[in-house]
This record gives sequence, structure tokens and C-alpha cells, in this order.
Amino acid sequence: MTVYEDLVWRGLVQDISDEELIEKLNKGGLTFYIGTDPTADSMHIGHYSSFLISKRLARAGHHPILLVGGATGLIGDPKPTSERPIISKEEVVKNIIGLKKQAESIFGFEVVDNYEWIKDIHVIDFLRDYGKYFNINYMLAKDKVKSRIETGITFAEFSYMILQALDFLHLFKTKNCVLQVAGSDQWGNITAGIELIRKKLDQTAYGMVMPLVTDSNGVKFGKTEGNALWLDKNKTSSYELYQFLINLEDSMIIDYLKKLTFIEKEEIESIEVRHKKNPELREAHKRLAKEIITDLHGVDEFEHAKLMSESLFSKDITKLSAEDIIASLKDIPTFEVKENSLLIDLLVDNSICSSKREAREMINSGAISINNCKVNSVEKKVMIEDFIENKIIIVKKGKKKYYLGFYK
Repeated sequence: MTVYEDLVWRGLVQDISDEELIEKLNKGGLTFYIGTDPTADSMHIGHYSSFLISKRLARAGHHPILLVGGATGLIGDPKPTSERPIISKEEVVKNIIGLKKQAESIFGFEVVDNYEWIKDIHVIDFLRDYGKYFNINYMLAKDKVKSRIETGITFAEFSYMILQALDFLHLFKTKNCVLQVAGSDQWGNITAGIELIRKKLDQTAYGMVMPLVTDSNGVKFGKTEGNALWLDKNKTSSYELYQFLINLEDSMIIDYLKKLTFIEKEEIESIEVRHKKNPELREAHKRLAKEIITDLHGVDEFEHAKLMSESLFSKDITKLSAEDIIASLKDIPTFEVKENSLLIDLLVDNSICSSKREAREMINSGAISINNCKVNSVEKKVMIEDFIENKIIIVKKGKKKYYLGFYK
């Protein structure tokens, strides 16, 4: 397959600005850019698919540039429903440092900051040199702007399109950057840049966008209840990322393998056959986790995350360190426990069971475990040997309720 055919097969092309781009992508040698605003000091997994396209193009002989929006980040790209909160200049600077370090280490991209060429543009020059090339009706027709007309959009947000177009023009002139790549929500901004280059320079630039990666309900990939899974392993551990990936819905997993890995077509098709035959084995999910975590954090991090996942809910849990267990189970209820505490009292005092009667019934039915070993006596006391590294115990009630006890 050609480069473009591979992108299409993977479902990574939603739109291109010109059919001429297909041949140029297959030939190699283009300089292109992808942008992100510094709203945080790390990218999250939702960025990953777009950045992988850039990595694919780099492997095909193209030159990628990452634009970090030190200027545009101070304004904010219009959201479909509401205005973004303004972040301070100090926070933007901190975030840029984090993003630059991350992009260079994970993706190996050249990194530029649009604050460097926007900061000295005076308002009159901005209006004369750029604003006059934008027809208001043209801007109002863009999807992002159109969706906000009903609820209201500020002039600052409305101007964001011009700033992004200005970026494309600047990189076109200074770095011979002829292509912008992004998610489909950036199509309006990209085409605005293409038009600005045509009007000011009488030159042709190109744009390509990919569909946003979502679950079957259209929720953006990598978001859980509005919380991002960060690419920085200090913000989202490899174990947390592993758990997220192996629990993705079965119906979407092959699409994710296509879009989020470099696995070849033939191998993905082979995995798909086995997945459809035995989905309970979660082979496709585990392979996705391996590819992404290894790409982001290295093979050792993947192996450690896999070991933790396999051990945490089995009798092998004692192979894990107390530190790893605490980090992995940070969202479960905790309590303090003294050595020689009667288990029934511990269960009631910490609201694990509502009464001693319930506690006895749960123990007698085998529904209470300590460190994943079932308790078989209502007379059980928690002894020092029950604590992992003399620090913690894990109490499980039923199949899914876990509690973390700390030695007091």
C-alpha cells in the first residue's frame, strides 16, 4: 500500500484540501505541522492519534513540526458550547516547557512556539496585514463559530481563526511548511490558513484532518467522565493506562488497533479473526496496551503494568510492592487497622459491613478476602503476617468491592 492508502485503510483521513496532496504524501519530502495549545503541561491520550499520524508521515520521509501555541493558548480555541477559561501567562510558560520536553522525547519533533512571532504584532498591523483578508461571512460559516452564534462568542475567540491562519502563513514562509495536519475539529481553522496563504502569497498550501477517535457513543477517546489520561506517566501511570486500554469496548478495539498502532494490515486482520472467535481472551486489547504503553513509556513500563494487572486481583498480589499497590488502588476506600484486630470488628467499624451479623454471613459464605485469599473463620484476627511489607492489607467484599487497610 502507498502511504495514503494505508492512512485511508486505518480510517485516518476524513478530509483533504486538494487531491494533489495524495501524490505528495506518497512521494515524501513535505514539511508539515501539527499544533496544540498549552492548556496543560502534558498531552493526553486524546492527542495521541493525531500525533501518531505525524509519526507515520515522518517514517514516510516527511518532516514534522509541533507548534505549541504560546500565543493562541492565551486566547483559546472556541469550544462548541462555551468559552474556555483564560489561563495565566505564567501557567502557559510552565505548560510549554512540559509539552516541549514531552514532544521531543516521545515523538522527536521539532518544536516551535507561536508566541515568538505573534507577540510583537501591533493591533493596527494585525488588522491591516491579516484581518482584511477575512470576510466575516466566511468566518461565520465555519462550524465552530456557527455552533456558538446562538449562545454568544467573544471577539477574542472569534479572532482565534485568524491567529491560526497566521501561524500557517508564518511557517509556510520561514520553514517551507506546506501542510497542516489535525483532528477534524480544526478543519475550519486549517482552510482559513490555506486561504490566507493563497491571498497573500498566491501559493498553494494543503490541509488534512482525521476523524476524532471516539467510543461507539461518540465520546472522545481518552476521556473518562471529563478526566484525561495523560501521556506523562507521572500524571497517569502505565498501570492506569493499561487498565483503561484492556477495558475498552470490544466493538471498537480493531478500529483502535488500526488508528493507534503501527501494526501492519495483515497482522491486524489476523488479530481480528481471533478476537471475533474468542473475545473473552482480550488478545486485541492486550496488544493495543502493549503497543501504546511501549511507544510512550518503554517496554519495561509495559511489562510492569501487565504484571501489576495480572497480580493485583490474584493470589500473586504479594509479589507486588506495597508502593505499587497503593498507587494502583488510590481511588478505593482506606482505613487504619491494628495488629491482632478481630476481622469482624474491623469490617463493621470501617463500614465494610453494616453489622456483625452481616460480617459473619459474608465470611461464612466466602465473600470476604484478605489479600485475595478467602477468609474461612469468623474468629479470624488480622496478624502482622497478613500485612504486605508490614504496611497494608487489601480487604475484598464480594467480587468488586475493595478496601485498603494501613497498619497503625
